[in-house]
Amino acid sequence: MRQGPRPLPLHLTLAAATWANSRAALPILKSGSLPWRPELATAAAALREDLASVPAEAFAAAVDRAIFGRWQALMAGIQAYRQHPYRRSLADPPAVWQDGSTRLLDYGGPAGAIPLLVVPSLINRSYILDLAPRRSFLRFLAGEGIRPLLVDWGAPGAAEQDFDLEDYVAGRLTAALDAALDRTGGPILLLGYCMGGTLAMALALRRQSDVSGLALLATPWDFHADNSEQARATAAIAAPLLPAFDGLGQMPVDMLQAMFTALDPFLTVRKFAGFASLDPTAGKAREFVALEDWVNDGVPITPAVARACLIGWYGENQPANGRWQIAGEPVLAGEFTRPALVVIPAQDRIVPPASAAALADALPGCRRMTVKAGHIGMVVGGGARRQVWRPVADWLRETAATGPGKP
Repeated sequence: MRQGPRPLPLHLTLAAATWANSRAALPILKSGSLPWRPELATAAAALREDLASVPAEAFAAAVDRAIFGRWQALMAGIQAYRQHPYRRSLADPPAVWQDGSTRLLDYGGPAGAIPLLVVPSLINRSYILDLAPRRSFLRFLAGEGIRPLLVDWGAPGAAEQDFDLEDYVAGRLTAALDAALDRTGGPILLLGYCMGGTLAMALALRRQSDVSGLALLATPWDFHADNSEQARATAAIAAPLLPAFDGLGQMPVDMLQAMFTALDPFLTVRKFAGFASLDPTAGKAREFVALEDWVNDGVPITPAVARACLIGWYGENQPANGRWQIAGEPVLAGEFTRPALVVIPAQDRIVPPASAAALADALPGCRRMTVKAGHIGMVVGGGARRQVWRPVADWLRETAATGPGKP
């Protein structure tokens, strides 16, 4: 049975509390004694004038009906999602290497295909890049003369319970690169998505002679570029929770999901209320369910990784400040001399465009591409093929043709 939207108690509580508080605040808002946000002041004044002759009881009853209707739509959307017959049926390609929970999946390609090591985020399942037959970035690349080899992190098990970012980059990711080179020769192209791009940046610097080019999609770098107060607040909230994660042996999935919810608290409510009105047999409904299944199929992270990301990245902004280190060596993007491409989704709420743009600024000779898409839509949305997949494939082929050792 589907568990989402996770964490369900949080989403229901946010919706109920907000709507109930709105109802309770009506007399104060109508009187004008509670100030509106500046951007709403003009509309609020016009609304107050329109409501001046409306009986208070009638207006309150209308608001109650609206609240009840929204609640019904939300619950109907959640129920429709949980009962939807769609199940992801794509089989994983062959695993050509494995160490602990980490596998290297080979998506193949035509003879002579260009090898590409793909690094996804640690905190979400890697199949967002292979979501469905018509929503698979990696299968598209395989059809474009490129051989994607995907690092599938899996969930931390007994072997990974004490891992930190150094173990993942200098250990697992380096070993995956070696496994890819053993099968394809070198140097090899490298592509990272989201947090995976930050890890790929660190790997590329450590093994620059083995990397012919680096493509980074929606990759966070400057965690204080857009809203430093919010980033520091995230670290401050997380700090007292870290000892509990040590005791649990992980940062649970629902805790991670709660932190993402804080970026846009009512996003889930809007999505599922809207889903209630969709024809469940339509393609749009199946695509919604496919994506939400992935969103709710997260993985926990180790306490050491949680500490490094929440305190080191969000709190101290170590990557942008040059103070993030792997195996005693600073991760300095400015020292990467191979070709680089940074793709920035302009509508990204998870990785603010300014955060990703800071990495493009730091990489010498980097090609920058900004697309009108969100963080997830850039790889699975309706415009992903045109805006991202094809331009990235073109850049990969061009870089492979003119890279080290090529005429």
